[in-house]
Formats: sequence, structure tokens, C-alpha cells
Amino acid sequence: MYCPAHFEEQRPEVLRQLIADHPLATIARMRPDGLVADHVPLLHEPSAHEHGNLIGHVARANPLWQADPAEELLLVFQGPQTYISPNWYATKAEGGKVVPTWNYAVVHVHATLTPVQEPDALLGILEQLTRQHEATQPHPWQVGDAPADFTHKLLEHIVGLRLEIRRMQGKWKVSQNQPEANRAKVASALSASTHSASQAMATLIPVSRR
Repeated sequence: MYCPAHFEEQRPEVLRQLIADHPLATIARMRPDGLVADHVPLLHEPSAHEHGNLIGHVARANPLWQADPAEELLLVFQGPQTYISPNWYATKAEGGKVVPTWNYAVVHVHATLTPVQEPDALLGILEQLTRQHEATQPHPWQVGDAPADFTHKLLEHIVGLRLEIRRMQGKWKVSQNQPEANRAKVASALSASTHSASQAMATLIPVSRR
């Protein structure tokens, strides 16, 4: 993706955190009939590879799992994003030379896919996903809470995904190109919003904390 240097985010831990906070990936690939995209929640899994893996699952009827193992897929993880009003800029009073924009944080992942069909390995993926997403519940549900025969029957209808991350690119367009006074006003306006996306964006604006 197009990414000016001042919007580039390269720290692996920051990219992984956005994926953890916004795990629904848009997975794009080319098929003979054209470009297609699927939406799949994924979980980062450390591995011997530099960037680790991403794991998840899809319905067996979904042809995504049959992608060529050598094909590089594009995964997009969309983080906080929101409209930025020019009314918030302190420099508006200095001649009105301000315009609206849109702030966002996004991670692009390039990866290759290996399907996981062996029942125990597939069950392991489900257990990892469940532990992650149930962690905030007062009484976390576990895969083992469902009858074993019911669970194993469902396993016949899904295929696990293990995506080896080849490279990651992060773009944090969060007002870095604005002077400090404008960034401070934008962060303040977003913090005062009742929208969770705006509040999340406010925490990403680089503002001096003196």
C-alpha cells in the first residue's frame, strides 16, 4: 500500500497488538474468475518463523482453504479509524487553510496458507481461539463444555488455517503531519466523543504529555 514514511509503523509488537485488538482479517487473493475476499477472525501464533503464524478456520465449503500453498495472500487488519474535522485544528484561526481528513491505523500481512484438517490439530486451533476470545468473560466458555460427539461432528464441516507470515506493513495515519497544537486539539475532540472508534483514535495521536 502507499505509505509515506511519516505514517509508517514498523514495530512488530505494535503490529501484533493491532491484530490482537482487531482480529477480523480481510483475506484477498486472485482466483481464475477474479479477485475475491474473505473475512476471517485470526489469532497470532509464535513460531520459528520471524513473524510467526496466524491461525483460524473456515467452513469446509469455503474454497479459501484450497488456495495454492505457494500463493501469497494479502490480509488486511483494520484498526481504529475516524473522520477528522478541520474545525478541530488550532491553525484554522490563522487563515482558514485547513481541510477534513480521515485518520486510521491498518496492518497489511502477506502470508501463505496451509490447511489444517487433522482432528486433534484442528481442535487445538479452536481451543486457542476460544481461550483468547473468552478471556474477558466472567465465566469463560471452553470447547470441552460442549458434548464431545457434537464437537467432533462439527469438526467435519470446518478446516483450520495456518498462515505463515512472510512480511507485515503498518500504516498509522494519525495526524503526525500536523503541528503539535493541531494534534492536541484533535486528540481532545476525539476523547470527548461518545463513539468508541473516536476515543480509540485519540489514544494514537502523538501528543506531548508534558
